[in-house]
Amino acid sequence: MSRPTGRPATGATTPATALRAPAPGWATEADVVVVGSGVAGLTVALRCAAAGAKVTVVTKARLDDGSTRWAQGGIAAALGEGDTPGQHLDDTLVAGAGLCDERAVRTLVTEGPGAVRRLIATGARFDADEDTGEILLTREGGHHRSRIAHAGGDATGAEISRALVAAVRAAGIDTVENALVLDLLKDGSGRAAGVTLHVMGEGRRDGVGAVRADAVVLATGGMGQIFSATTNPAVSTGDGVALALRAGAEVSDLEFVQFHPTVLWLGPEAQGQQPLVSEAVRGEGAHLVDADGVRFMRGRHELAELAPRDIVAKAIMRRMRERGAEHMYLDARHFGAPMWERRFPTILAACRAHGIDPVTEPIPVAPAAHYASGGVRTDLRGRTTVPGLYACGEVACTGVHGANRLASNSLLEGLVFAERIAEDITGGPRPAGAASPAPGPAPARPAAGRPGAGPGGPPLLASEARYQIQHIMTHGAGVLRSAESLARAADRLDQVQDEAVAELRRDGKTAEPGVGTWEATNLHLVARVLVAAALRREETRGCHWREDRPERDDAAWRRHLLVTLRPDGALDVRSTDSEAFPPPTTTPRPETESRP
Repeated sequence: MSRPTGRPATGATTPATALRAPAPGWATEADVVVVGSGVAGLTVALRCAAAGAKVTVVTKARLDDGSTRWAQGGIAAALGEGDTPGQHLDDTLVAGAGLCDERAVRTLVTEGPGAVRRLIATGARFDADEDTGEILLTREGGHHRSRIAHAGGDATGAEISRALVAAVRAAGIDTVENALVLDLLKDGSGRAAGVTLHVMGEGRRDGVGAVRADAVVLATGGMGQIFSATTNPAVSTGDGVALALRAGAEVSDLEFVQFHPTVLWLGPEAQGQQPLVSEAVRGEGAHLVDADGVRFMRGRHELAELAPRDIVAKAIMRRMRERGAEHMYLDARHFGAPMWERRFPTILAACRAHGIDPVTEPIPVAPAAHYASGGVRTDLRGRTTVPGLYACGEVACTGVHGANRLASNSLLEGLVFAERIAEDITGGPRPAGAASPAPGPAPARPAAGRPGAGPGGPPLLASEARYQIQHIMTHGAGVLRSAESLARAADRLDQVQDEAVAELRRDGKTAEPGVGTWEATNLHLVARVLVAAALRREETRGCHWREDRPERDDAAWRRHLLVTLRPDGALDVRSTDSEAFPPPTTTPRPETESRP
């Protein structure tokens, strides 16, 4: 196994913008620390452990509590007769609205089928034909072929999570549950050297501690909790993206938040995680209708209800405005009870739990925040712009999704790029910038500038700020945006921060460190980046819809926005020269489009 040399020194430092937190009261060591326990994180952990690395998995709740378990629709791969990676590539590029990095997409679709088969070998059981044993495949929005493998009808994520958690436990991999990651540790050369984290009720690991490691892999999932209504679990507070920003890493494409078109509408006051009605329901023939039963997607797109998600979400929002309605309907009464019970038992149970029976009545639906197409920028091996720091899954921006993720590509991306990260850590040449042992820790720099708090970093936000942020983002940076709404959101986000800074400067007080205040502070940082990027992108593209700029502008905007956080807390936003990402290192290893 080839690993970077030089165990992190005990004096490894956190950045000046780090979260305010007590000093670590305990520490442990590993070769690799993986933060997150979804399909991406557990796949990295299993592959690295199989290569002989000592791995520690850190996860915010229980091992199976991340976003993966909530994935209903399935996992896309060219597994069916007549389907090819080339066709999968074409559908992905169309959905990505001109911003996919084609090398990344080609990597995904070429290596995807093999990755799915290895997942099956790990123990995942997909629905199969009773007679032939062939995996059953279905369609979802944006796909021209049936290539979505599913499990338990509509419980694919739960089955994948079950199989990977069982494999991790069988392998004896060290796990730290109920742990919120705080910040990246760096050595004197600026290389990742581990993480600080807060563990809730884990005996000797209780409270703030550190895991020191040669490689750090972020697999922390999404940031859906920056909006009032989301399909994401409560743990999806953008912690990985915020950590990466504070560590100096680049993030990209954060303006492209996918709003799932069909989320169970629970009323105007509903907040937090809400039940998803999978795109696979439309894939099996359900219709979107208004209160009069009119199928409004006909004539809007050649695929009607199976158009890419951004098109369907916008169509629903427009129809709601036209009709003065708070939701539309998904009509699948023609399925009948046997099909609902066999194919969509989870959705059926969720609907009935809220007093709706899809067998006899249409389902009220409305768009809600679902998936972040952007995140921490990586290359094709999952390497970020900070040496030794990797990212994969929803927290990462590989270039695969472009301006809008194609349905069911998320689980596949987690699998494929997790395997590539494990290969890079355990078997590949050492990353650029890691050619010699670390020279020792550098002194920590004091915080400065606008969020400035003096020594100890910027002030923490009170837990209640979470709800302010969600309200601001929902009304200013939701499905339909404008320069006016985004500028208002930016001003209000600044006010939230300014009030905390003023209190600290006046009274020397900040919110007490704790899970609620750390999460609110992370959400605020991620929200600032999203709004800054959405304001800068003066066009409509993919799932970014500017009402004041309704046209796509390839000449000016067929490029990515890269954002970094300065030590003084200000944001630097710049654009790439094209839809292809520049290398994340100054002397990158040559890449190929796919492995044999």
